[in-house]
Amino acid sequence: MPSTLIVNARLVNEGREYDGDLRIEDGRIAQIGTGLSGRGGESVIDARGRRLLPGMIDDQVHFREPGLEYKADMATESAAAVAGGLTTFMDMPNTNPPTLDAAALEDKYRRAAGRARANYGFYLGASNDNLAAIQSLDPRTAPGVKVFMGASTGNMLVDDPVTLDAIFRDVPTPIITHCEDTPMIDAELAVYKAKYGDDIPAQFHPDIRSRQACKKSTELAISLARKHNTRLHVLHISTADELALFQAGPIEGKRITAETCIHFLRFDRDDYAKLGHLIKCNPAIKDPADREALIRAIAEDVIDVLATDHAPHTLEEKARPYTSAPSGLPLVQFALNAALELVHEGRLSTAQVVDKFAHAPAKLFDVEHRGFLREGYFADLVLIDDLPYTVQREDVLSKCGWSPFEGRTFHSRIASTWVNGVLAWDGTSLVGAPNGQRLAFAR
Repeated sequence: MPSTLIVNARLVNEGREYDGDLRIEDGRIAQIGTGLSGRGGESVIDARGRRLLPGMIDDQVHFREPGLEYKADMATESAAAVAGGLTTFMDMPNTNPPTLDAAALEDKYRRAAGRARANYGFYLGASNDNLAAIQSLDPRTAPGVKVFMGASTGNMLVDDPVTLDAIFRDVPTPIITHCEDTPMIDAELAVYKAKYGDDIPAQFHPDIRSRQACKKSTELAISLARKHNTRLHVLHISTADELALFQAGPIEGKRITAETCIHFLRFDRDDYAKLGHLIKCNPAIKDPADREALIRAIAEDVIDVLATDHAPHTLEEKARPYTSAPSGLPLVQFALNAALELVHEGRLSTAQVVDKFAHAPAKLFDVEHRGFLREGYFADLVLIDDLPYTVQREDVLSKCGWSPFEGRTFHSRIASTWVNGVLAWDGTSLVGAPNGQRLAFAR
């Protein structure tokens, strides 16, 4: 593998921004310094002062394979990810069939090998009847165990109290949870169906999947984690109400952590009027005050991780009436652009975005040798160009073919993405063959 030297970069890593050079050899970061000179046969890239970041690690995606490949698969969605500067993804278990045992887990790894352009890990799912599979899970084979504590997609709701308690007691990895209280949601849905039938206006989605339903379920997850001293990570926090349940501070000192997602930071209830079901997701995008509170919580280290919850559906599916229009939206390709808008607006620093989108998930899930600009680590890198970029439908690489950000102009674009030391995206096109690797977890 030929070596590459990136010179005159603005490196962003571990809370610092500084000028420097970075050398890639054999897929890893071989040297970081200043005044480095090119060697014979080495490719030299002049960054011209642009920001060089570690590749983003997305701890929550739905790439839909196996079973739903008509709307997404590992090849197409990982291509969209590297175009967006996301070099590692962790995929959810609510596929068809669901990932409920070691055999299904290994099937996903086989499917990704040679096809995924980004590095990959797969969660084991929890159900009311697979406790034995969770107890016997090799913690080096999965980032964590996903527990749906509210029915979102598929039939993976864990609602048996005895089973739920046992999962929190016996799980050998971090637990990640989707927290919404299903009975509360069902009660609200019945009220709105009585008034509107199946064609409920999209603007009421955050009232049906309410803040109270989120908070009640999150409180239950936290109480179980405290009871058993479980390593708990609560996904996609969407409300200001839930933030009081979490502690501020560095992720290293926490047993209970929180994630939010990019769509909760860039959209709010006012956007349903224009985008309708295109931004229908679970939990729901809520009020402007929630969006502002979540941004502050990232800056104050109450929220630990930023992710996408990338969950593509076709436009035809999204055009259905409310009760049959699926929840979820495609986000990996433009999530980093959207996060960097918060830097442009003065709400976050680039270092904070890198911490929440790269460093923190690497720490939380014990990802081996990724998520940082460190010598000896894999060369998963993203070069940022501060030039305006307007999202257009024809640029979308996700199989579903659309983005909720269409028509939005960002102040930054992804100039280059390297995965395991190899250029995967050159700013306009995918480059080379898929080069993603199976994640190793240092446990």
